[in-house]
Amino acid sequence: MFVALLINSVIVAITVMIHYEALFQMTVAIQKIKVKHRFRIVLGVFGSLLAHVVEIWVFAIAYYFMHSNEGWGHLEGNYNGSLIDSAYFSFTTFTTLGFGDIAPYGELRFLVGIEAVTGLVLITWTASFLYVEMQRYWNAR
Repeated sequence: MFVALLINSVIVAITVMIHYEALFQMTVAIQKIKVKHRFRIVLGVFGSLLAHVVEIWVFAIAYYFMHSNEGWGHLEGNYNGSLIDSAYFSFTTFTTLGFGDIAPYGELRFLVGIEAVTGLVLITWTASFLYVEMQRYWNAR
């Protein structure tokens, strides 16, 4: 159980650092881009989406390896053990859409719960970031 907690913590730390760095780099880059101010927001949205996709894949890789190795639990249902199925499961979990066709068992369940909370926090962080950027550039000429 301790090892699972440690692995979950490392995965969350990696995704939070990816998100932090992505938002920081976008803040710097958006100010330097020579486009109309309103398009800076669009670039911020696309950059944020890209960051979320990378974070989701971090969790997907963890599911893939944990499912493939004994002692971590497994995913059941409409799941064939592929990396793409792991990514699908990760997308539904990260966005808190919820899963119904794939269910986690064993210690893998803890990572699923942590991903849902992490996804919620990172998505709201993105919303706050975009709000601040919109306030900065929305009415700029």
